[in-house]
Amino acid sequence: MCIAKDFHLPNVAIALLILLYVTVASEACGPAPPYVSRDVWNAQPPKLIEHFAGPIPYVIIHHSYIPAACYSGLQCIAAMQSMQRMHQDVRQWNDIGYSFAVGGDGRVYQGRGFNVVGAHAPRYNNRSVGICLIGDWVADLPPKNMLAATQTLIEYGVRQGIIAQNYTLLGHRQVRSTECPGDRLFEEIKSWPHFNPMTDIVDQNKV
Repeated sequence: MCIAKDFHLPNVAIALLILLYVTVASEACGPAPPYVSRDVWNAQPPKLIEHFAGPIPYVIIHHSYIPAACYSGLQCIAAMQSMQRMHQDVRQWNDIGYSFAVGGDGRVYQGRGFNVVGAHAPRYNNRSVGICLIGDWVADLPPKNMLAATQTLIEYGVRQGIIAQNYTLLGHRQVRSTECPGDRLFEEIKSWPHFNPMTDIVDQNKV
């Protein structure tokens, strides 16, 4: 993916300039969604990084519920930082749980990234990419640019051989007892390529 690297975020003005640069650079490099690296959203370092190999067989869709939907670069940066603090400091995870998050600004925000063991779906963390659509999508459908960026990210992964050609698309609720990714978003992804109606939920106390 054509992305900007090795940036730092000392102030708001630089953040805005970098977001603009990333969007233009992504568009110039072909059909990849506007992409925001960890440096740009000023992520804290992960406590541990564990990789897994091979094309990824599962794509799992989430919503954040909290934080609420964000519609600008600065709002989405704040949402990413909020989720990372919750996951690292409160839940004591190694990093933000998701592989990627998608904002209402139509940008893809790097979480753990591809082929890094996540903390978003027990028993699937070492064989899936977890994509969180920032916001509460129980009653409302995410905006079109958000849905399009999510699909473009998946398509990019397939084209690059990172996601398996025959991947299985699931909503979080299909592998864990949760309302995630929200009723309205879940109904939407049922129409997407590779959606599978399988249910694989086990006793969470044994996970």
